[in-house]
Amino acid sequence: MHYRNLFLLLVMLNSFFCFSQQKNTLGRLRSQADSVLGQQKAVFAVAFKNLSSGETLFMHEHEIFHAASTMKTSVLVEIYKQAAAGKFSLNDSITITNEFKSIVDSSVFSLSPDDDSELELYKKGGQKMAIHDLVYLMITVSSNFATNLLIDLVGAGHVTATMRKMGLKDLNVLRGVEDEKAYQKGLNNVVTAYDLMLLFEKIARGKAVNKKASAEMIKTLSDQRFNEIIPARLPSTVKVAHKTGWIKGVNHDSGIVFLPDGRKYVLVLLSKNAGDDKAAVSALAAVSEMIYKYVMHDPI
Repeated sequence: MHYRNLFLLLVMLNSFFCFSQQKNTLGRLRSQADSVLGQQKAVFAVAFKNLSSGETLFMHEHEIFHAASTMKTSVLVEIYKQAAAGKFSLNDSITITNEFKSIVDSSVFSLSPDDDSELELYKKGGQKMAIHDLVYLMITVSSNFATNLLIDLVGAGHVTATMRKMGLKDLNVLRGVEDEKAYQKGLNNVVTAYDLMLLFEKIARGKAVNKKASAEMIKTLSDQRFNEIIPARLPSTVKVAHKTGWIKGVNHDSGIVFLPDGRKYVLVLLSKNAGDDKAAVSALAAVSEMIYKYVMHDPI
């Protein structure tokens, strides 16, 4: 009996030591991330969840940010949801028309290629393009033109309603891109790091619409062309399915990180009010690298 009690005590002490060591390591990660981000003139948010262990790290995760192009992931989910419901097929085509209505007064506005990251679509006015091709442009090269066409197709209100049903309380999609009248009135799409984490976790677990849809979304997100933040300092063997967002002073990245050993984690990095966009992006990339090393048990 004496030896059994001693054995149980040793097991308890070992468990406490391991827990304390893990807690301290996570504490060091938070401290070092704080140190790097604290050197910048900006507001930052971090949401990290290891989908294998359930471990999380949050920093200002409920802070509201201008969504910029990160809202395009929620539009992606809504497109697959409506397609699964039979409202249309991803193979259906829609006419390319550069005319959109402001949510303020329904006045018509057009997008300028000078403010977009993709230009070829502007040369196809009057032509038809398959929905799945527009989806690909919206995500991989962040085409604003494609995004507005797709939001007109599914409805901004339906996007937000779907997000609420998925448990996202603060992500709000009011409109498409470049609605200047809405912008001037402060009517903007907004996100939080926490909500984007929940959204990508649903996709990663095959629970966004269904398994097949989630897998297709991951495939598209994996072709992301803008890789300056989450993947920037990670090994080439690490795959990232993600969506970025940028406007002046705002730099975001959000997605799923797939490790070579089969594990995966969700990471959301947001910033606003940045005095130096390049420095903010570099700081966020550094935090991504720290989190990767933490998950891999490498020295931070």
